[in-house]
Amino acid sequence: MARPYEVVYIFDPALDEETINSKLTHFHSLLPSATGEAAQFNHWGRRTLAYQIKKRDTGYYVIATFSAEPTQLPEFERAIKLEDAVMRHLVVLNEEPPTPPNYAAVKPAETEEEDDE
Repeated sequence: MARPYEVVYIFDPALDEETINSKLTHFHSLLPSATGEAAQFNHWGRRTLAYQIKKRDTGYYVIATFSAEPTQLPEFERAIKLEDAVMRHLVVLNEEPPTPPNYAAVKPAETEEEDDE
């Protein structure tokens, strides 16, 4: 049974968008979708990193959502690890709908009850 996953890629910022798209296409071609849906990509672009990775201060972020069988993930992650252009990646099971790119959690205002006695 296919399950929904989300993967965050941090690519080398020296790469152009065309090269990044070709690498993403290659990675996701390793995951034949049982549902027939293609992976959806959300390019966040170049962002400053919280700490240096491979002596780089910036990285190109891409968020991808896809459905796959859990048995297909080891080969998928192996291909990502072997690619030098990917500085970091994280694959997570995504049971909830995808988070919009500019989503910020808003804390509800606390209500104060006044006692009139």
